[in-house]
Amino acid sequence: MKITVRIPTPVLEGIRADLARPHAFAGERVGFMAAAAMSSPGTLMLLVRGYRPVDDDDYNDASHVSAEIGAEAFRKALQWAYRPRSALLHVHSHHGFGKPGFSTVDLRSGSRFVPSFFTTIPRMPQGMVVLSNDSAAGLVWIDEHQDPITVGVFAQMGRRYRRDWSAS
Repeated sequence: MKITVRIPTPVLEGIRADLARPHAFAGERVGFMAAAAMSSPGTLMLLVRGYRPVDDDDYNDASHVSAEIGAEAFRKALQWAYRPRSALLHVHSHHGFGKPGFSTVDLRSGSRFVPSFFTTIPRMPQGMVVLSNDSAAGLVWIDEHQDPITVGVFAQMGRRYRRDWSAS
């Protein structure tokens, strides 16, 4: 299946600005994107409609990872994406330039928490995205019982349109 994530330039700029802010103890910031989903045989397009940062108080002080968020952060994000029913994409940044990759911790923890999104928002794809300063990588679960699929294309929409900025 070919997966495309389309994101408006102002939303992307806001996400990058938010994720670049320092936190009192977390080494990185985390947020969530909500997206409408459109599919046809063999393709899925996620149209990002908004971004929700994780509140400062919803980070756990955990020295073994750069950022750990608590159950309240997930509850707020799921409630936000519930109406209108949206795909929920966990997002964070590894900064730098070029195509980023998920860390081992990202993959291990994401494989546990992303499928749990289906309990609240069934029949919608769910996923996670990691940004760099000029690119992105993503994984999307179509079903909680299947392996994730790699996002093939990120398309930035708006005044600085870039069809595929994931290939940087």
